[in-house]
Amino acid sequence: MPETSLPDGRVAQYWLGGADHGPAVLFFHGCPDTRWAARTGDSAAREVGVRLLCVNRQGYGRSSRAPSTQVSAAGDALAVADSLGLGPLAALGMSVGGGYAAACAATYPERVTSLGIVATLAPPEDEPEETVEEAMRRFAPEFTEYVAELAPGDADDAALVERFTSGLPPQDAELLVAAASTADLAASVREALVDHDGYLRDAALTFRAWTFDLRSIECPTTLWYGASDRRAMPGGPWLAERIPQAELVVTPGRTHLATLLGSWPEVLTALVR
Repeated sequence: MPETSLPDGRVAQYWLGGADHGPAVLFFHGCPDTRWAARTGDSAAREVGVRLLCVNRQGYGRSSRAPSTQVSAAGDALAVADSLGLGPLAALGMSVGGGYAAACAATYPERVTSLGIVATLAPPEDEPEETVEEAMRRFAPEFTEYVAELAPGDADDAALVERFTSGLPPQDAELLVAAASTADLAASVREALVDHDGYLRDAALTFRAWTFDLRSIECPTTLWYGASDRRAMPGGPWLAERIPQAELVVTPGRTHLATLLGSWPEVLTALVR
């Protein structure tokens, strides 16, 4: 399980796959999710000739817990890219990861050559009264109950995957099971849930205004949304209005995860063309 030390001594766990050489794409996973999500794009990345990197955010898997924002997490991911010798790269975010990818492009324009955002909700524009830590404590009981129902400690991989995918839209579940082995999916679920801090911090930040300026994003940007992903869909036009060079692509019939899982080759090709 590859991991590296960040400049302040924290540990960051990551996955690097795809082609051995070629342009790099830095992928920001969803919530709760981990670096394993990028592995569903491994064969597509090899086909397109792209190196694909995904870093576990703070509190996921073996990545150290730490107070964070979208901007600081983007900085951590770029520090991992630096340690691997990756220079300019494209940033790609799935769902909650879209905010982190956007922060990366807005804050580090000299590093990010293009931006892709997939099925990301629009953030609230007003700051909540509670702090991030207070929100995490508020979300904790419900999330703990969800994890208990999933029972990630169950050694039966197939049963764990069945419980996890039963809560997804059928199209998402079908494509996810087709994209990864049962053992890999079970490992992904366990890694995402081994420490609750990652999810709780992601969830708290999701319901806060972003602290960076979307209008400062200079690189070409594509927003991919599924027409049947009704919860995330409003985020597409919202982002398209605010990111100067954004192109909104809406795919008929696609649900949430399916918007990326069914389009990995097209997404990667667009990011590095």
